[in-house]
Amino acid sequence: MTHAHDSIADAIAELKSSVKFQAWRPYKPERAMLMAEPHYSPDELADLWGVSPQTIRNIFKDEPGVLRLPSSKAAKGKRSYVSMKIPESVAERVHRRYSAVPA
Repeated sequence: MTHAHDSIADAIAELKSSVKFQAWRPYKPERAMLMAEPHYSPDELADLWGVSPQTIRNIFKDEPGVLRLPSSKAAKGKRSYVSMKIPESVAERVHRRYSAVPA
């Protein structure tokens, strides 16, 4: 894993150079219809894909389907934070887009 990126192009380059990213496959249980879809935090997906959490944030910041959950009210004078949760189907779509792995 590396450090923060200046551009989306840098983030995509890091994804494409990651062995873990190239090898990643979504979890597809036989009973998928009975289970809730897994959601990943940027840290979790970064670990699975072998890239930095900042790379994940950059790649998914404007991606449709990503959940953005505001934190509880911030203390006075402090900024509020938004937690990002990435559904596995969205991770799979982005993975297909940036890898040579066929659908």
